[in-house]
Amino acid sequence: MGEPMTTILLVEDEAALADSLRTEFELEGMQVLWAADGEAALSAFRKQSGQIDLIILDWMLPKLDGFTVLRRIRKDSQVPVIMLTARDYVGDKVAGLTGGADDYMTKPFEMEELAARVEVALRHSQPEFQKNGTLRIANLAVDTTAKRVTRAGQIIPLTQREYELLVELSKHQNESCSRDELLNAVWGQDFDGQPNILDVYVRNLRHKIDTPDQQKLIHTVRGTGYMLSDQVATV
Repeated sequence: MGEPMTTILLVEDEAALADSLRTEFELEGMQVLWAADGEAALSAFRKQSGQIDLIILDWMLPKLDGFTVLRRIRKDSQVPVIMLTARDYVGDKVAGLTGGADDYMTKPFEMEELAARVEVALRHSQPEFQKNGTLRIANLAVDTTAKRVTRAGQIIPLTQREYELLVELSKHQNESCSRDELLNAVWGQDFDGQPNILDVYVRNLRHKIDTPDQQKLIHTVRGTGYMLSDQVATV
């Protein structure tokens, strides 16, 4: 099986520019979702947050401006965001970056430069895998080769389903994973059991991983699902 396709959410109200950017990124083998206003952007993000790898976000948008969209996305996701704007005021750039944007480009810009910045942002967002296939977050290590989980060096015994759920959360660390996404990934799209089975397994994982003497890593995202993160205190 090949590598999954990179998915970009493009939020741009100028149809001609959006069409041009979409064409360029699709030629690079990426999938592009387009939203023409701030409300549509948030709707698309909430529906497909687990599949979106990067957001290109215009500042000046109908209905909700880009900065408002950015702040709402940052409440439950660390997905890379590159902001675009026709305004070159340095205060806007500072506000965007301190508000959670990963990068900032002023219109007009060269496609080659945007493509390069997208590549860098995607590379920096990848989970930190070692050569042996170990994923780390805080002092939690998931060895996907040996299928072994440790925290602070101590082995944590997990059932196969608990391990698969932890791996899925780890793949999207610092991002909100919806209940449907987790159920489909771990139990399969044909799963017809009780949806609350997910809550049972998350509770089991928390009992084993988030012990009272350890930093909380598994968070509930109200109205959405769950997130594995060491960057938030409570969600």
